Amino acid sequence: SSEGFGIAEKIVLLTFISAVILMAILGNLLVMVAVCRDRQLRKIKTNYFIVSLAFADLLVSVLVMPFGAIELVQDNWIYGEMFCLVRTSLDVLLTTASILHLCCISLDRYYAICCQPLVYRNKMTPLRIAVMLGGCWVIPTFISFLPIMQGWNSIGIIDLIQQRQFNKASNSTYCIFMVNKPYAITCSVVAFYIPFFLMVLAYYRIYITAREHARQIQVLQRAGAPTDGRQHPPDQHSTHRMKTETKAAKTLCIIMGCFCLCWAPFFVTNIVDPFINYTVPGKLWTAFLWLGYINSGLNPFLYAFLNKSFRRAFLIILCCGDERYRRPSILGQTVPCSTTTINGSTHVLR
Repeated sequence: SSEGFGIAEKIVLLTFISAVILMAILGNLLVMVAVCRDRQLRKIKTNYFIVSLAFADLLVSVLVMPFGAIELVQDNWIYGEMFCLVRTSLDVLLTTASILHLCCISLDRYYAICCQPLVYRNKMTPLRIAVMLGGCWVIPTFISFLPIMQGWNSIGIIDLIQQRQFNKASNSTYCIFMVNKPYAITCSVVAFYIPFFLMVLAYYRIYITAREHARQIQVLQRAGAPTDGRQHPPDQHSTHRMKTETKAAKTLCIIMGCFCLCWAPFFVTNIVDPFINYTVPGKLWTAFLWLGYINSGLNPFLYAFLNKSFRRAFLIILCCGDERYRRPSILGQTVPCSTTTINGSTHVLR
């Protein structure tokens, strides 16, 4: 249509969207398979949140993105009004669940890094982890299926929605999701602004802690004192720890930067649009929405691919169990060993 995309634009869009969907599906599947197959990864509490996050992002890429891509390219919605409501509810539910998982990961890392180990064990019990994971899935239902199916988001703007659902010039029908002011504020606060505020606080404290550790190690290096109380040169050990702390701080900056870049434009526009009489252009809405979808494809890279243990597990899966990428044996491969029998039991001698 004259208001839609041209042929060349549709080809570029289809190629780009297909790449985003494929990246999201493969990346999140790889994360889930890695944790299921690797016993060491299952022992780390944070990975339960990462697997649940990967599942939410996988559902976004399978149940939400394809229908949005079809409507975008065809410039028409062909699945009916009821399925439009279901698809919209799934969109809000799954993207909100994804964001809440990111918030839980930041809180888990805050307790693990900034608190004492005993505090972390008391805070992150299996029951509390289960409650947090349940909240990540239950809370979004109160701003997705419940209000959308009841039509609470369209109170006061039904005429405007019906006007935009059908384009007489092109004889096209659209799956329009517009929100009134109360729903826009409530949904945005629950789905983005509260998690964003908690993530900023948690990652700021983690960043400060990492920088403080790095500064203390630098001071010890200059003083020539050992970093762990043992009588050995501090250079190798302290330098490695300082690099680790600095890398962790940089990783947190990358995570927050990508999260803000992907979701802030959409949720800022989501609140502003009802107060400016819904004058935000449709193409701008589409760009901001797909920018948020891209976050579902980036999460596996940010939360798993940057982790050394995950990378090793991925290599084992992709290389069909190549022994080169497996964890070294406890006994080591370079130490010559022999066995002997003492009182009927076999012992390993180095």
